[in-house]
Amino acid sequence: MSRIEKCFGTLKAENRKALVAFITAGDPDLDSTKSILDVIDDNGADIIELGVPFSDPLADGPVIQASALRSLKSGTTLKKIIALVKEIRQSRELPIVLMTSFNPVFVYGEKQFIDDAASAGVDGVIIPDLPPEEAGEFSAGADEKGIDMIHLLAPTSSDERVRMVAEHSRGFIYYISLTGTTGVRTELSDGLGDKVTSIKQVANIPVLVGFGISGPDQARYAAQVSDGVIVGSAIVKLIEQNPDPTQRDSKLAEFVTSVKQAISDLN
Repeated sequence: MSRIEKCFGTLKAENRKALVAFITAGDPDLDSTKSILDVIDDNGADIIELGVPFSDPLADGPVIQASALRSLKSGTTLKKIIALVKEIRQSRELPIVLMTSFNPVFVYGEKQFIDDAASAGVDGVIIPDLPPEEAGEFSAGADEKGIDMIHLLAPTSSDERVRMVAEHSRGFIYYISLTGTTGVRTELSDGLGDKVTSIKQVANIPVLVGFGISGPDQARYAAQVSDGVIVGSAIVKLIEQNPDPTQRDSKLAEFVTSVKQAISDLN
């Protein structure tokens, strides 16, 4: 059983919703990323999503784009991120998912990436520009090594696409709550509940909601209709706004705890 599957099994048994926290690996540097991950893990995140910086990202809003540029300037590479995961695995067991554009994986070499990621302890990958109909060979290789290939759905996804993603996605389905780019929003879509419900009717894995979740209130709203939430830009923004490590860690701990509590209050 994979760490992701085990995580959701535990959450289901305890009637809890998942909190996935996104951070950009290497922002502001890789040593800080490890410390930030420790804080997020210690304060209630169930899964960590490490963003792989890329100069031409897909669907990233200004906050995450800026974090990717800071990361690239600090010398972060995909190889270094995989090495960081291996280091993290010496003390942490929470599931780790890499979110990346396909270009860094292609340059690395698909098979080598899968082998190295699996060996380091990566549990899943999200590659927004590698859709299911183009991911057959990669997905087969990932499956063989125990890495979950996680696909995305959006409000504009057709019924046919929902069925395709439900069939091919592993670990969980990432539902993008709003069309457009990532970022903090003041409100989520009114039709969120209906769309997630329709996806859950054909999917046999958890459905998580991401994009635009800026704090506890939106997390609670999204978690009411899904299996959990993915919070990214709000966390990345806190990291940017608090360059002092002590203050940063304190703010992160407070924020992650507040979101976790909000989705725990549902039960």
